[in-house]
Amino acid sequence: MSGNLSTPGASVTSRVFDLLGAFDADHHALSLTEVAARAGLPVPTAHRLARELVGLGALERRGDRYTVGRRLWDLGLLAPVQYELRQVAAPFLQDLYGATGATVHLAERDGTEVLYLDRLSGNASVPVVSRIGGRLPLHATGVGKVLLAWAPEDVQRQVLTSLTRVTPYTITQPGRLREQLRRTRRDGYAQTVEEMSQGACSVAVPIRPSATGDVVAALGLVVPDVSRGRARLVSALQVAAAGIGRSLRISLSETSR
Repeated sequence: MSGNLSTPGASVTSRVFDLLGAFDADHHALSLTEVAARAGLPVPTAHRLARELVGLGALERRGDRYTVGRRLWDLGLLAPVQYELRQVAAPFLQDLYGATGATVHLAERDGTEVLYLDRLSGNASVPVVSRIGGRLPLHATGVGKVLLAWAPEDVQRQVLTSLTRVTPYTITQPGRLREQLRRTRRDGYAQTVEEMSQGACSVAVPIRPSATGDVVAALGLVVPDVSRGRARLVSALQVAAAGIGRSLRISLSETSR
């Protein structure tokens, strides 16, 4: 990784970012030696930086392991796009939860992954693996398929060349997934059937700001069975998504990366 002290011109800032970059979806809690190794830093340097970051609230120390601190998430939520989207969407997410009792997701695309901006947990016993601030594959989630359907062609090609199998029901055939994406654009919604976790299905729709009409985010529901009441769920999602789109004051089209 970049940021090693042996790298000419490596700054303190770059080392801090390398240290923070040691954490990801598969590495939530790391020991000091693991942080140093993944960041490409000497252990003494990693220890000094980690200690300062704990003091600033950017990291938390739990026993002999470090985790990302709440302050980083709080700062991230202040980014204009995510902040406005979450603020605007909040009442619509509450209404959607009240109407369906299902787990509600608000998500955007971050490269070739889904980034979950908000989530309300449903009252049904359904296995849900998402978390606020977490990322999951585009091709195996309802919100992900929506975002992939309207993603640039180069993003679609990249995803279609690396379709990992998460469950026995995950779609890993590029041709089959491309057909699903075509239907998603035609019908205005996407669905999954136990593709991210067994026992959980999802349905999702796009969110478009009225000012641009571009798809900037996705709104989804996770339920035990999507075949029953699908039309009702799609209708509820579309009403909520339209309300969010009308309420957005700024263009979010530049957030798709």
